[in-house]
Amino acid sequence: MTGTIAFQQPKAEILARRDAIIAELRALLPSDCIIHERRELVPFETDGFLAYTRVPLAVCLPETTRQVADILSYAYKNSIPVVPRGAGTSLSGGAIGQEDAIIIGLSRMNRILDIDLPDRTAIVQAGVTNIAISEAVKPEGFFYAPDPSSQLACTIGGNIGMNSGGAHCLKYGVTTNNLLGVKMVLVDGTVVELGGKALDAPGYDLLGLACGSEGQLGIITEATVRLLAVPEGARPVLFGFPSSEKAGACVTDIIAAGIIPVAIEFMDKPAIEICEAFAKAGYPLDAGALLIVEVEGSEAEMEAMLAAIVEIAKRHDVGTVRECQSATEAALIWKGRKSAFGATGRIADYICMDGTVPLSQLSYVLEKTSEITDRYGLRVANVFHAGDGNMHPLILYNINDPEDAARAEAAGAEILKLCVDAGGCLTGEHGVGIEKRDLMRHQYSEIDLKQQMAVRAAFDPDWILNPSKVFPLEGREDNA
Repeated sequence: MTGTIAFQQPKAEILARRDAIIAELRALLPSDCIIHERRELVPFETDGFLAYTRVPLAVCLPETTRQVADILSYAYKNSIPVVPRGAGTSLSGGAIGQEDAIIIGLSRMNRILDIDLPDRTAIVQAGVTNIAISEAVKPEGFFYAPDPSSQLACTIGGNIGMNSGGAHCLKYGVTTNNLLGVKMVLVDGTVVELGGKALDAPGYDLLGLACGSEGQLGIITEATVRLLAVPEGARPVLFGFPSSEKAGACVTDIIAAGIIPVAIEFMDKPAIEICEAFAKAGYPLDAGALLIVEVEGSEAEMEAMLAAIVEIAKRHDVGTVRECQSATEAALIWKGRKSAFGATGRIADYICMDGTVPLSQLSYVLEKTSEITDRYGLRVANVFHAGDGNMHPLILYNINDPEDAARAEAAGAEILKLCVDAGGCLTGEHGVGIEKRDLMRHQYSEIDLKQQMAVRAAFDPDWILNPSKVFPLEGREDNA
């Protein structure tokens, strides 16, 4: 599917040299680290943003930082675009290649290099999956906090590129709050190290700049992350409300009361039905919306927080209050939430939005979102991180119907503009990619965009790294 979002036109001179480029790449890497046959490239033609496909020129699967540097040096000298890729779970099209580009896949760089419990840090290669870090240190009573729903598959490199969050980001923050250092290869093959094991590094915060840069400033090959002690106890509680508006208002009042649970997750009625049919988690099918609120600490701390939260929920006509009585029950409740995207994919194609709004605007934005999708004749299921206002409307459509797909894209654009107009922003954790690229002007002025593009061009003056992403194609002339 071509959709309505434009890509940069592939350079004819690169396409004409395809066979020579592949031969030259073979001189840099072992033969089993290069994929170039058409049928073998198909798995790399898209990512989690399935509405768009582009078959790349070739895919390189390096195993070391040195190999990444060699590929980038070669591409830089020959003006060949490069697209970094982790597990391909990006929901904004951030890992989609293009016909004249080399994809550098980091899936083989999947080793945990060092675990330092006294300093509470781990050094991992970029291809390590998110959950693998927590699994490695769990026996010692530690964990890695950011937990995207795709944590079984998504990689640390991709998490850093998009500054990913997850259900527990309300208390522990997103990737940038848990990242201490990176090893990054610049566009010309230079290897730099930013940050380290210390909690703060001297000089400019280039680490903060790299986190969330969507692979446009360099390719991260290693990361140093914070490890946290597993809390004494954790307890999720299920709250069922008569409407999304009531649930949204409850979230606002919980945070306004100064209570910070570890997570507050939201589902509306369509999402409840979809997730319950898949996970059999015991979600209340008579509820208009539900919240999963998890608290942590000692028994006394959890009891005190839950008592206060229940009192707030009662003020919003809560109908169901279900406290987990066992680890099995807690795991089942979270299984339904963590499976939401996959469960939705069982019944329809969907586009997952990623706007963030102030908590006071949750109810308003939910109401307007329903109005927008109704106007386009589409269904929507809302499931998101309510505690930090990171909304994920899932717009259901038929990917094989071009008109339906166009309506879904148009509805999604309106929803994201709604989030910005309500005082929020275009993305909370999925990144801009290609999905939100052409909406950047709705959030930023031309001066703002030119300044951001100037920073990007300082690292990559020829715009080789992950082209066609983040910034509108028009207006790049002064920076590219």
